[in-house]
Amino acid sequence: MQSSTQSPVNRRWIALLVAGAFFMENLDGTVITTAVPDIAHAFGVAPLALNVGVSAYLLTLGVFIPISGWVAERLGARRVFAAALAIFTLASVLCGMADTLTEFVWLRVLQGAGGAMMVPVGRLVVLNNTPKEKLIAVIATLTWPALVAPVLGPPVGGFITSYASWRWIFYLNLPLGVLALAAAWWLIPDTRAAGKRPFDWPGFLLSGSALFLLTWGAEVIGGQHPDSREAGGCLLMGALLLIALGWHLKRAAHPLIDLSSFAIPTFSITIIGGSLFRMAIGAVPFLLPLMFQLGFGLDAFHSGLLVIAVFAGNLMMKPATTPILRRFGFKPVILVNGLTNVSALAACAWLTPATPVWLIAAVLFVGGLTRSMQFSALNTIAFADVPQARMAAANTLFSTAFQVALGLGVALGATSVRVGHWSAQQLGIADWPAIDYRLAFLLVALVSLLGLADALRLAPDAGEQVARGAGR
Repeated sequence: MQSSTQSPVNRRWIALLVAGAFFMENLDGTVITTAVPDIAHAFGVAPLALNVGVSAYLLTLGVFIPISGWVAERLGARRVFAAALAIFTLASVLCGMADTLTEFVWLRVLQGAGGAMMVPVGRLVVLNNTPKEKLIAVIATLTWPALVAPVLGPPVGGFITSYASWRWIFYLNLPLGVLALAAAWWLIPDTRAAGKRPFDWPGFLLSGSALFLLTWGAEVIGGQHPDSREAGGCLLMGALLLIALGWHLKRAAHPLIDLSSFAIPTFSITIIGGSLFRMAIGAVPFLLPLMFQLGFGLDAFHSGLLVIAVFAGNLMMKPATTPILRRFGFKPVILVNGLTNVSALAACAWLTPATPVWLIAAVLFVGGLTRSMQFSALNTIAFADVPQARMAAANTLFSTAFQVALGLGVALGATSVRVGHWSAQQLGIADWPAIDYRLAFLLVALVSLLGLADALRLAPDAGEQVARGAGR
């Protein structure tokens, strides 16, 4: 896909536009969790039945993200991004108007299809219009929605449901979507690939099936009444289909997802080690509310107030990201900051109901600081050495791995709690306060630590051109 030269002001506005779209997409994945009882009452069904509405959205994202690169090449990034925004916004309004569970589920599928195109194509637009030396600041802007939305989603959904109606969760996307659509048509250049490669149907069926099964398995594990056989079967079949997909993509003349970017060390560590880090971080929004409410006995409001400390850390780190990476370089920051993040996760295992609130908030704040930095560093170095001609293919692969990792984060959190419960019984400490969740944080910290091992392969000067040019 061709690159377009944009002024610094335009690049900044494009990045903000895409970040806003990301925030809408990420928020809608979690915002309805606290509204489930009210939505279920409106539809006349049991709250547990609403799980399919939550899952339908995430499953659709997983199925359609892999084709985003091909669609953008064929139809043009501006047209696809604008169409995705329109679909997402329309589906949001219709979700708010739904009267039955069946209507709601199908509309969530439509919303997920829009989101699946919106996120990776939006990132591709930014990458194609940003010089390498400006990547750090731009990627930092794109990073905050994935960090903030899972934290803010449940309390925002609870507030809207309590003081207005659950339908306004979806109606509020209308003015935001209309503004974003107008801005997209004005700001985003109409670029597309020169050639038209044929669609890889076997690759689509394999990738869609694999991601569907992996996401569904993660949802089953994270559900209220998990079925270990169903979850294990889905995860195993999904993993086998991923292996088959890799075999196919290496041999296809026109693969849906180009795996050649794996040969670039700075890219591959963000897919392998970076995915373990994202899984660990994806488990935190699942574990913290459970530990505070079920383990510490806090109500939802006070639990939400504590979790906002993570958001504060995310926000505070953003202005410091570029200077730190420019001063110390990518490899030292990824390793040192990553170890600090592991320590912050492990420190949650030592929190108890008797721990002072200020100390709990401090631990969460440090966790927020470090995960913001790690996200920005990994997401930036992923594309530091990718040639412009291969940016679309690398972005599709990155987006697919990103979605899988965050989805499996919930499964990691739920599995960690069960492992923590079993370990506490074996150690004879099952009566310790919130011990299941505290031990779960140790396991999540270990997964994050394993993800750092891959960063040792980085050259000492990895991403130096990007870091050096960040201050220009």
